[in-house]
Amino acid sequence: MRARIGVDVGGTFTDVVLSLPGGRVLVNKTSTTPRDPGEGVAAGIAAVLREAGLEGAAVEEVVHGTTVASNTILQKVGARTGLLTTRGFRDVLEIGRIRTPGMFDLSWSKPEPLVPRRWRREASERIGADGAVVEPLDEGEVREAAAFFLEEGVEAVAICFINSYSNEAHERRAAAILREAAPSLLVTASCEVLPEIKEYERTSTAVVNAYILPAMRGYLSRLEARLRELGLSAPVQVMASNGGMVGLEAARDRPVFAVGSGPAGGVAGAARLGPPLGAADLIVFDMGGTTAKAAIVEDGLPSLVTEYEFRDGISTPSRFTKGAGYMLKVPAVDIAEVGSGGGSIARVDAGGLLVVGPESAGGDPGPACYGRGNDRPTVTDANMVLGFLNPRSLAGGSLPVDPELSQRAVMRHVAAPLGLSAEEAAQGIRQVANVNMARAIRAVTVERGKDPRDLALLAIGGGGPLHAVEVARLLGIRRVLVAPAAGVFSAAGMLAAEAAHEFVEPLLRPLDDAWPSLEAARARLATAGRTALRAEGYAGEGVELRFAADLRYLGQSGGLTVPLEEGEAALRVAFERLYRETFGYAAEEEPVELVNLRLSAIGRGTARLDFGALSLDAQALAGEAGTRPVHFTRGAPAVPTRLLPRAALEEGAVEGPAILESYDTTVVIPPGCTARPGGAGCVLIELEPTDA
Repeated sequence: MRARIGVDVGGTFTDVVLSLPGGRVLVNKTSTTPRDPGEGVAAGIAAVLREAGLEGAAVEEVVHGTTVASNTILQKVGARTGLLTTRGFRDVLEIGRIRTPGMFDLSWSKPEPLVPRRWRREASERIGADGAVVEPLDEGEVREAAAFFLEEGVEAVAICFINSYSNEAHERRAAAILREAAPSLLVTASCEVLPEIKEYERTSTAVVNAYILPAMRGYLSRLEARLRELGLSAPVQVMASNGGMVGLEAARDRPVFAVGSGPAGGVAGAARLGPPLGAADLIVFDMGGTTAKAAIVEDGLPSLVTEYEFRDGISTPSRFTKGAGYMLKVPAVDIAEVGSGGGSIARVDAGGLLVVGPESAGGDPGPACYGRGNDRPTVTDANMVLGFLNPRSLAGGSLPVDPELSQRAVMRHVAAPLGLSAEEAAQGIRQVANVNMARAIRAVTVERGKDPRDLALLAIGGGGPLHAVEVARLLGIRRVLVAPAAGVFSAAGMLAAEAAHEFVEPLLRPLDDAWPSLEAARARLATAGRTALRAEGYAGEGVELRFAADLRYLGQSGGLTVPLEEGEAALRVAFERLYRETFGYAAEEEPVELVNLRLSAIGRGTARLDFGALSLDAQALAGEAGTRPVHFTRGAPAVPTRLLPRAALEEGAVEGPAILESYDTTVVIPPGCTARPGGAGCVLIELEPTDA
């Protein structure tokens, strides 16, 4: 028997999904181990293998979504990083795009560069925009920089020379000198991660890659060793930010492509799940223990962007908000994220306002009800006070809880300061969290010119089904789908993902004269894509090459990415259609410029998880039966609410108020709503029309 394992490391829980031939799936939730996430991963895998009665040798692939890269940036615990750049470009990281995320926010502070100015060195060299050598590289200065970096204790170095996108010779030579003169340095040349125009974006992306390189390499090496101790010799694939998988070597060398690793798994799974349900267009709403995320699936494919800014608070790759974080110009799923998860801490600020998040209690110590030392209330504690959660245990009984601790925390830190009852304060916490999460959904719908009322909301994550209906009501959404194994769906989605390698070649010429160069570039990228996939075992019919072009009107600095059409005229039509959808108009008389040609090289395996044939283990669908008082509406008394195991839905529709419990999540069906089977193991909840 051959098995595949998907692993998603979240801020509170590490989720493990084991997929067996025939569609049988077993799931496990283990507390995340922040000091070394690999410990929780190994513990979760060992537990699910024991449950399945399998040895490690039966596993043929492990797909892993990791937060190591993102946490390294957030916590500022990356490598001591240096930068080698062209003379005169030392301050590119500070200058950035000369923009602020909010014009009138006087309290905003610019993120500190990941490379202090002291560790930025310049080298004499110059490449012209046409690729010609204007000034040769001074190799002596590169060797002096190597000696300086060693003396300063620098661990990793990024190299970014002006116009290296048009000729990478100087960067390649400087990287070779650094590796020869200082073998201990981990070197990232910008041409290896981002051979594109735009100096700041290229510098920032190369710096982020260098900054997280030691942490990711160390983590992946330790993880490999732990898996070997469990008897697993299977290849490990890492989820990339674009919703595809890459091999371990690619993740080790270019970890910047996996900063958004974990959240992308859920969106990849949603893209695979939607079409069989007749819902190729979906809003994916993922609420975990630390954050809540939103993304869009269109025509069965995740909505992608070619750049995003990584930062605290609400993190969104908005086309209109720039300068708020660390720029990563890499393909990524278009995800908006807010610090409103189950572990997000509620407090009353100095002005007497109720605030929820972004600070989180995480998995250790966790919400107050866990009894692990935290006495501050979280969203989970508010749900416990209101009766939405099992008052004895969570995660199928594996996590005991104490509702009295939730009551005390809410009363002491929120209710008493505001002169409210515990239930009223808990309702306030829940409402603030819901509004925060609705903001994330608006960021990927309304800000993209899409009406959320036209789409169904797919709830995933441990907290998604707990809040989905109320969040949908805030947005006027009328259909909510709860995914199968929703609480571990990101891990399951990884098992449905495809291998995906991204390539780009800059062209920068008028579209009318670009086709011969574009055809030559397409041939080069196709060879590179097939080579990368062949190294991971994909060939023949298992390979798909998806080409796209970055286009803009002549004179613009930004552009849009459109699927490659045959011929200049068809490509221009596709660009103007997207431009009109995005900005509301198109300048049809203006000349169009081709900036980059992109390739997504897709590898499809035969063992991808098929949600249509999914068969969850009985334990995953088990839950308590009975009744419990639940506070659905502020100011109204608690409502006696039926408790049912999720498996009960297979027997027919369930009228609200009701709560469906399962191992991985809790599904709330408010009064006036009806839940019924939605296909492929989903729960469908239909809401009454609203005026929203």
